[in-house]
Amino acid sequence: MTVQGEPAEHQWVDDHAGPVVRPYAVTRGRARPVTGTFDLISLVTATRADVGAEIGLGPEHVAIVGLCQRMQSVAEIAAHLDLPVGTIRVLLGDLVARNLVQVREPRTSAGLPDNSVFEAVINGLRAL
Repeated sequence: MTVQGEPAEHQWVDDHAGPVVRPYAVTRGRARPVTGTFDLISLVTATRADVGAEIGLGPEHVAIVGLCQRMQSVAEIAAHLDLPVGTIRVLLGDLVARNLVQVREPRTSAGLPDNSVFEAVINGLRAL
């Protein structure tokens, strides 16, 4: 018996999803993607309609490619698959390395004014 009062063989089974798989098992113990850094709002699009049974791809990889037939953000992918964002980033790195998805990073703040401009506006508004 476990601390929660359930037999050990039932501890890792979810009634709806079946056996629970730890995120590190999905990524094979990796904590960082092989390529790329993916912001939560980075947009991901599949480059192929079907990946079939490619060697080295798990069901989560295939699910990401399926979801990304329509453009999705990294956060949306994590929510749809109910996996941590870190796990999704590792899986996306695998897919980018195989050219199965394309990732568009968010635009940088190059066109925005420096923070000192915002501070000056705030101070000016406070002085009114």
